[in-house]
Amino acid sequence: MKCLFCGFDDSKVVDSRDTSNGKAIRRRRECIRCGKRFTTYESIETVPVLIIKRNHSRQAFSYDKLRQSIFLACDKRPVSIDDIDNIAKEIEKDIYNASKQEIESSVIGDMVIRKLRMVDEIAAVRFATVFKKFNKISDLSDYLSKF
Repeated sequence: MKCLFCGFDDSKVVDSRDTSNGKAIRRRRECIRCGKRFTTYESIETVPVLIIKRNHSRQAFSYDKLRQSIFLACDKRPVSIDDIDNIAKEIEKDIYNASKQEIESSVIGDMVIRKLRMVDEIAAVRFATVFKKFNKISDLSDYLSKF
């Protein structure tokens, strides 16, 4: 790593630790030549994943949007923020581990419903009701009979 102060091409790592969000590593470095210290951040380069929506438009995957939709389904339910965060993180990990550049929103929705169902069935039904866009009560009833 090139020194910010003298431009020398070599430095040593004095300290490494994860950032608070866990998405990068903070490294304190010391220049071999001048001895001055500086901080660098190292993060994993991720390929953006596009979500194919129902209308066939594409949109970049958003962890925040996923988390918010799970949070809304769990409103006034006995589901902790930690549970919501864990579900969102698991789904995000599954999406990136699939190694696909595009994924249909229906696949993500089904993942959310499956994971929510393990935590709180009512929250899962709430999410499914909005996500599946039931037009009639009979459609919801049919879905619930298979739930």
